[in-house]
Amino acid sequence: MPIIELRKVSKSFGPLVVLNQIDLSIEAGKCIVVIGGSGSGKSVLLKHIVGLLKPDSGEVYFDGKRIDNLNDRKLDAIRSNFGFLFQMGALFDSMSVADNVGFPLVEHSHKTPDEIAQTVKRMLTMVGLPDAGPMMPADLSGGQRKRVALARAIAMEPKVILYDEPTTGLDPIRSDVINELIIKLQKELKVTSIVVTHDMHSAFKVADRIVMLYEGKFVFDGTPQQIRESKDQNIHNFVEGIASAADLGTLTQV
Repeated sequence: MPIIELRKVSKSFGPLVVLNQIDLSIEAGKCIVVIGGSGSGKSVLLKHIVGLLKPDSGEVYFDGKRIDNLNDRKLDAIRSNFGFLFQMGALFDSMSVADNVGFPLVEHSHKTPDEIAQTVKRMLTMVGLPDAGPMMPADLSGGQRKRVALARAIAMEPKVILYDEPTTGLDPIRSDVINELIIKLQKELKVTSIVVTHDMHSAFKVADRIVMLYEGKFVFDGTPQQIRESKDQNIHNFVEGIASAADLGTLTQV
């Protein structure tokens, strides 16, 4: 049984159709990467998976239970199974690193302060920042902030981690640190990873499976090797970063 399943899910914002009757089944313990152009619906897809958006039609399931029809209180219990790494980290600037990582435990667990402190230390060690607890976010590099945000995302020991553009704004070396962490956490914590990214180097490194959104539909679903070999021109252009004639049509010749 898949851990996450979307059945005939559609979502529009006014006249704009973002998701159009999509089906998606995600196996537990795997890393699936979602790619597609800007505005193709990748972040909207993540929000449906975690229940932040409800579909106009269709059904969303987590661990065999339908969740798109649940009220907020029941959804909160479902969301405790998810960790979310936001695109820019979304750390609280006024709180220390330790307090940032411990925040979900303070809000949503019954752990004692000592237990929270031990968990925070363990999570920071897992992301390679064992001594960062007393520091403030402003004292960290961009890559370190992403790693602290990832430590916070795993503090509740979720079953699923959602990554929204995890390597955005990072240089290639720091990006690869994040890629290695995604792989490490998937193996050590046995989590399911869902990664939204434009970074094809990252996608090829971490993915067990890649899906591509285009005009509200999945136009590709397969392995990294299969997408490299795709003959579809739209898919090939995206993977290789090649602008089409239509993309270049608004440019004037210099």
